[in-house]
Amino acid sequence: MIPAIILAAGASRRLGRPKQLVPIMQETLLGRTVRVVKDAGANPILVVLGAYRDEITGGVDLTGVQTIFNPEWEQGIASSIRAGLIAVRQLLPDVAAAMLLVCDQPWLSADHLERLVTAFDERSKPAIVASAYAGVAGIPAIFPASEFAALLNLRGDEGARRLLRAPRCPLITVTFEGGEVDVDTPADLENAVRTSEG
Repeated sequence: MIPAIILAAGASRRLGRPKQLVPIMQETLLGRTVRVVKDAGANPILVVLGAYRDEITGGVDLTGVQTIFNPEWEQGIASSIRAGLIAVRQLLPDVAAAMLLVCDQPWLSADHLERLVTAFDERSKPAIVASAYAGVAGIPAIFPASEFAALLNLRGDEGARRLLRAPRCPLITVTFEGGEVDVDTPADLENAVRTSEG
């Protein structure tokens, strides 16, 4: 079992409303991400919240997951990565790895997450297993415990992609069709909804 940390603390300023609560394919973006992660068998599942915490906990079924409040969410995504990792290490001091995800990739599937886990399990030595899309390595990604210190040292809006650009251990990638699609702006949302209804 690999714990999953879903980063969902941002204020969605470019979208103009909480992306976590945006409905698509009859689910909210965050609700869909939680369901997919559950279907993939991740355990435990942690959701890091910040902005709109009350609205999100009231509008998304978070049964069976642990919510972590990040009081420093305004400092950027790195603070949410820290909050999630610290919580995982408190729950599982000897944890071997953790999966990092965001909540705004509408084409995420349990199958893709299972393929990430399989690729990680097949390695005899620690490796980062990342999603590949649009010519880059990105998240969802599984980071071995040996990389936790580097993740904890990230600051501001510096996300995990910095480590993926210059990995200190072997990097394995798994193709994620549609992984480049996220929901940051009203145009992104319109395109995602149109495609889902396609």
